[in-house]
Amino acid sequence: MPGFKNKLRDHWSQYRRMANPRTAAAVLHDLTVAVAAWYFAFALRFNFQIPSAFQDSMLQAMLWIVPLQFVFFINFGLYRGVWRFASLPDLKRILFAVATAAATVVAVIFMTKPHGVIPRSVLILDPMLLVLGMGGSRFLYRYWKEHRLYGAFHSQGQPVLLLGAGTSAINLLKDLTRSQEWRVVGMLDDDEAMHGRQLLGVKVLGNIDDIGYFSRRYQVEHVIVAMPSASHQQRRAAVEKANAHALTILTVPSVEDLMNGKVSISQIRRVEVEDLLGREPVQLDTEGMHALLQAQVVMVSGAGGSIGSELCRQILAFKPAKLICLDISEFALYKLEQEFSAMSNRPADIEYVVGDVKNAERLRHLLQQTKPAVIFHAAAYKHVPMMETGNVSEALHNNVLGTYTLASLAKEAGVAKFVLISTDKAVNPTNVMGASKRLAEMVCQGLQESHGTRFVIVRFGNVLGSSGSVIPKFREQIAKGGPVTVTHPDITRYFMSIPEATQLVMQAGLMGKGSEIFVLDMGESVKIADLARDMIKLSGLQDDEIEIVFTGLRPGEKLYEELLADDEHTLPTPHEKLRIAIARSADLTWVHALLKWIATTLNADEATIKQELKLWVQEYQHQDTTKVATETKRTLGPQSSTLH
Repeated sequence: MPGFKNKLRDHWSQYRRMANPRTAAAVLHDLTVAVAAWYFAFALRFNFQIPSAFQDSMLQAMLWIVPLQFVFFINFGLYRGVWRFASLPDLKRILFAVATAAATVVAVIFMTKPHGVIPRSVLILDPMLLVLGMGGSRFLYRYWKEHRLYGAFHSQGQPVLLLGAGTSAINLLKDLTRSQEWRVVGMLDDDEAMHGRQLLGVKVLGNIDDIGYFSRRYQVEHVIVAMPSASHQQRRAAVEKANAHALTILTVPSVEDLMNGKVSISQIRRVEVEDLLGREPVQLDTEGMHALLQAQVVMVSGAGGSIGSELCRQILAFKPAKLICLDISEFALYKLEQEFSAMSNRPADIEYVVGDVKNAERLRHLLQQTKPAVIFHAAAYKHVPMMETGNVSEALHNNVLGTYTLASLAKEAGVAKFVLISTDKAVNPTNVMGASKRLAEMVCQGLQESHGTRFVIVRFGNVLGSSGSVIPKFREQIAKGGPVTVTHPDITRYFMSIPEATQLVMQAGLMGKGSEIFVLDMGESVKIADLARDMIKLSGLQDDEIEIVFTGLRPGEKLYEELLADDEHTLPTPHEKLRIAIARSADLTWVHALLKWIATTLNADEATIKQELKLWVQEYQHQDTTKVATETKRTLGPQSSTLH
């Protein structure tokens, strides 16, 4: 009954809409076409010499057939659309409406056998002429309107080449033809079968390798990389070819960013270095993730940080019953709250909690009240140089004692899974931050029992765009005209995107059975000096326009990061981007002894703490980075300490 009422209301709104002058004009047009189609169907049948015997039957049948057809036109929603935007769905509606009306007319004639004879060919010709008249006029109107509105602009915009000739490029091309800013002069694609063809009036000129020739021929300064479904290597190669000819490179989002599969002008942006460092999308066990998170209470500590906030976004996609966002920074939580409150249909209840992971009473009350099933522990101090000098004790208290406090209370509250976000700096650590995260790993392993809470540890390297990433710093330095500061010419780092890292953290959390250390596939390490040069080129400048200065390693900084310690090896998992590290673990007695030692470090001398830290983290190798920095500058010499 409600469905019938809704349908009746819909039809009534269509009838009311007919009072609109434009809709009334469309109705009058279709009635005229219906009358003309019926007449010309007879005229074509008799070579435009309709016998008088058939003229009466033609007129009598028209009086009931045209109104019947019009009823179907309304029923199929032919007057909901706007002619200026007529498209394939409109043509489909016309086809279905005309076909249904034609079938009904045949059925009525067969059952009632009205006075007069209607030739069978007329019953075939009439719907064909109807579709041609109604559909053709709509598309001709759209063509005229768009040519009138955009045709003048099409020759005035900046010339641009599209790299790619796939579905996304075509969708983008539709918008660009209406743009006053851009004029697409051609498309380049490595698929030779597309060469010479025209897409929406734009020719596929040749291979992407020919970008230099075609950019000069058409005086192009901008290219748009419209290859979101291509592999990362293909997109990077296209960017490098365009870069070699000093072209300004724009792009559209990659597939993982295009939730609805559409590409529009508003999504065009300059290519960033993150696009060059990006990797292939992560394949998640979505069914398993739903089982882990859907209709569950989930907590994220450090929810206001780069990793924590992305974890919250990803978790919401699996519709938990409640998401608890815990962070010590009220401003970070405020920003997160503003973002999520803007969502039109939030999939879960969200609670924002300001709290310290070292505050046991606060956490105990929170866990007893909310009863989370899964906790993702991302809260930590992560800035290596800052934790190395003046904040050593605080690093140990926050990263180790804070982890123990939350993990032990999670165990007490019966939380099903506790996922610790660790770092590759915990491997053979040369700094206090890395050593503190290694201790946090061992604390979780020491708390693991044969039953109860499952503790899972996930290790990965740097993430693109995080608050501590070198990329925002380089971007700011380039905007100021340089110099770009790099600590060492040989320093390397692993990089992955924040969404990829968080998705793999969730996948590891699903797979973990207890006390495993999951190591993420970080791909190839990146030389930071090369990263700086790439960013300079993408900003439209050349190496000789921005100076690169090598400043020497900072306190606690490594030349390169490792994913495994010297005495570790890995086991494969069902997921190609996750492996399990076989590492030295600890028991509960060791954990309690560690906590007693940390309690003594509150006012201790930092040099003493670092010496004693070696007793707890055997692989910890404290290095004098002041000496390393001095040696670096001495090796480079006054002439080679900068690159131009």
